[in-house]
Amino acid sequence: MRRSRHHTQKTENHGRITDTVSISEWPASAEDRAVPGHWEGDLLFGDRNSQIATLVERQARYLMLVKVAGKDTETVVNALIKNARRMPKQLYRSLT
Repeated sequence: MRRSRHHTQKTENHGRITDTVSISEWPASAEDRAVPGHWEGDLLFGDRNSQIATLVERQARYLMLVKVAGKDTETVVNALIKNARRMPKQLYRSLT
């Protein structure tokens, strides 16, 4: 049987970010938007294999868009980390 060139072997950890903290373990300051620096992220897919990560700061609702070269977990996480390092430390406390 011939496999598609896009076939990947699915493993238990496929697509998972390591060393994560569950959203249920967020500090209260992130939940009630009292302290700046807590971000929510998402990944949008466009045509022609294009991806953009969105980052929204929960208190100010500030939006950042990050162009991502690929949709695999490592590429997305590395792009978000690179972008987060450009911010002052007090404005980057957590990312969900």
